Amino acid sequence: MSSFKDIISGETPTLVDFHATWCRPCHTMSPIIDEIKSHYGNKLRVIKVDVDKNQKASAKYKVRGVPTFLLFQRGEIKWRAAGVLTRRDLMQQIDALV
Repeated sequence: MSSFKDIISGETPTLVDFHATWCRPCHTMSPIIDEIKSHYGNKLRVIKVDVDKNQKASAKYKVRGVPTFLLFQRGEIKWRAAGVLTRRDLMQQIDALV
């Protein structure tokens, strides 16, 4: 199994979804994230990170609210946003890297 650092450092763009089980907006975004994952297939990695179970990662990337989305490529944050987003908005950001 690859580590988080190995995955985000790869050539394949990686969308990280920082979420929480108690978060209503996170539940709204969940099917959109699943659609995105399905749409891009192996051109994009998608990782869901529960902020309550992964407080170190949340602190490292200064996640202050959920959901927060970070798009990485080669270990670098290429884009970040928080809150509910449309599928179209997410895809525009991903398309710039894929």
